[in-house]
Amino acid sequence: MSYCLNPRCPKPQNPDKIKFCQTCGSKLLLKDRYRAIKPIGQGGFGITFLAVDEDKPSKPRCVIKQFYPQAQGTNTVQKAVELFTQEAMRLDELGKHPQIPELLAYFTQDDRQFLVQEFIDGQNLAQELAQNGAFNETQIRQLLNNLLAVLQFCHQRQVIHRDIKPENIIRRASTNELVLVDFGAAKIASNTALNQTGTSIGSPEYVAPEQIRGKAIFASDIYSLGATCVCLLTARSPFDSYDINNDTWIWRQYLKTPVNEQLGKVLDKMLESIPVRRYQTVEEVLRDLNQQPYIAVTPAKPVIQPPPASTPAVVTKTNSQIDLELEEMKTQFLGGSKPQNNIKTPSPQPTSQPASKSQIDEELEELKKKYLGNNNP
Repeated sequence: MSYCLNPRCPKPQNPDKIKFCQTCGSKLLLKDRYRAIKPIGQGGFGITFLAVDEDKPSKPRCVIKQFYPQAQGTNTVQKAVELFTQEAMRLDELGKHPQIPELLAYFTQDDRQFLVQEFIDGQNLAQELAQNGAFNETQIRQLLNNLLAVLQFCHQRQVIHRDIKPENIIRRASTNELVLVDFGAAKIASNTALNQTGTSIGSPEYVAPEQIRGKAIFASDIYSLGATCVCLLTARSPFDSYDINNDTWIWRQYLKTPVNEQLGKVLDKMLESIPVRRYQTVEEVLRDLNQQPYIAVTPAKPVIQPPPASTPAVVTKTNSQIDLELEEMKTQFLGGSKPQNNIKTPSPQPTSQPASKSQIDEELEELKKKYLGNNNP
């Protein structure tokens, strides 16, 4: 099916493969290649269509955004034109990133402005919330790590998104990756721009106080992402999780499942209403979010095993060997030739009186008994 992009066409549906609308005669192919199939969204500044790129053999799907402001008034229309053009510029400046829709074309046809970008197939987080209920801590940690990396990429290129909310975060069905969409409110953060008060842009429930006054800064995106997390954790509007009378967030009262105090402190700091008390950079949030609690571990003392008790070697000797050794000892006592072998024996203690031969024989007999034991034959 082809869908006519003439806003005043009474019957915009057309058969496939034709080039002109059968009702109003308008061209159905933008730039002779992009064919709209059906509308998939409408806002104050235009209509979004699902489309196909007829110029490529695979005919991949894409998105056509048609500038068509609903509001009246010169100033309003002028602002709408500025925002529509700004989205094309921001997408072009950011280049190609897997978590940002790629800009495919931006042009004017039949006095109407069109923007063509990559189609992200999947549900946005508002749809996931409605379908599956409140997020848990693990899901929020994954979301933060995923989205903060995208914000880091944008902020490094001096781009402030200014409209972060569940509806503008789509989970890509093929990869489960989160994609940040709708850069229509995005702004270049030049020094001049940051010091000027401009138009308040964004969804009120998720907008930082300074952004409401038209002075968005990088920390404003951090605030909006924190408000998005609170919405997903509580399944309530951020407005309902803030106590205006006491000027404090009470989102913990509405949690479906409890969260770690570390994550709670990170979210609280992301949601500080006074900008200087809030995280100033994405890197600061990532550091605190992924900081592991320090656990002091006392190293165990090494166990020193005592050396094994030395066991005297048991030498088994034959009777003939013992007789030979005793005979050599007898020779040493009485004087005589030096033993022929190198067996070392303890030197006898000198005595005042030389021992007689019979005494030596008795002592040697005693030694022999010690070697052989009492059972010596």
